[in-house]
Amino acid sequence: MRIPITRYGLPQVIVLPAIIVAAMAILFWAGGAHWIILVAELLLAIVLMFVLSFFRDPVRIPPADKNILLAPADGTVTDIEVVDEKEFIKSKALRIGIFLSIFNVHINRAPCDVKVEKIIYKKGSFKDARSPLAGTVNESNDLFLIRKHAPFDKLIVRQISGAIARRIVCTAEVGADLTGGEKFGMIKFGSRTELYVPASDAVKCLVKIGDKVKAGLTILVRYEEG
Repeated sequence: MRIPITRYGLPQVIVLPAIIVAAMAILFWAGGAHWIILVAELLLAIVLMFVLSFFRDPVRIPPADKNILLAPADGTVTDIEVVDEKEFIKSKALRIGIFLSIFNVHINRAPCDVKVEKIIYKKGSFKDARSPLAGTVNESNDLFLIRKHAPFDKLIVRQISGAIARRIVCTAEVGADLTGGEKFGMIKFGSRTELYVPASDAVKCLVKIGDKVKAGLTILVRYEEG
């Protein structure tokens, strides 16, 4: 089964493999110590496989449920806490942090059907994305969203660069409508993604720290009637 490669990986997904293939060809025709050539070819092949794997974009079919919030990224849940969100939600908010290793799919997806109210990019540091502090000091991109179904909550999805990542991609535009699980960008080479939702008795967190989640598939939150 062919796994598609994301367009967000351009130009890396074309340029880097082309360079690696060219290097492999040069080594093959260069001759020299046979075992050195074999080892070099093997290492280049591994790098090529990693590059293509990093930018993989598997097909995802999100669950059809208007009362849930889906994971906006693949990775591991590193922290869950209630914080005082003063910028957009302006109330207590449940924050769920997801760390993406270099081995995870790095596509970001909408947590539910939403309207993009505002997008704010912030320059910053490139500290270890596993730390909750990364969300406040690292380079980041905030998508301020409004649910299109009741409750019409304000949500935030924050894309955060890590110690390796240096490139946040976001193709969503202000005023656009996104469906649950729809792709809107990625963070290249290791990162962190956070979801903020207004804290209330109706908001039930369905994951715990250490859980592995998949964007557009794993349910992070369910709205329940009080």
